[in-house]
Amino acid sequence: MFNFQKLDVYQKSLSLSIDLCVTASSFPYKYKRLQDQLVGSVSSICLNVAEGSGRKNSKEKIQFYRIAIASAFETVGNIEICHGLDLLNKNDWESRLEEICKMIQGLISHLNN
Repeated sequence: MFNFQKLDVYQKSLSLSIDLCVTASSFPYKYKRLQDQLVGSVSSICLNVAEGSGRKNSKEKIQFYRIAIASAFETVGNIEICHGLDLLNKNDWESRLEEICKMIQGLISHLNN
C-alpha cells in the first residue's frame, strides 16, 4: 500500500469520484460532454492528492494540493450545471466536496508551518 492510500482525504475523494462517475454514467447521451467534464474534474481531486503526496518538496506538495482544491471547485460548478438540468441533486455532493476541501487545506496548512 502506498502512503497516500492511507490518507483519509484520499479515501474520501476516491469514494466521491467513484460515486459521481457512477451517477454520471446514467446521464442521457446529449449530456456526454458534461458527463466527461464532471468525471474529469472529480477524478482530478484524488489524483492530485496522490501525486502531491509523493513529492519530496513541500512547495511541490502544496502545488498539487492546491490543484486538487481547484478541481473540487470545478466539480462544484459542474454539479450546479447538472443540478440545473435535473441530472442530479447538488445537496448530496456539495457537503462531501466541502469536507474534502477542508481536509486538503489542512494538509496545506500543516506543510506551511
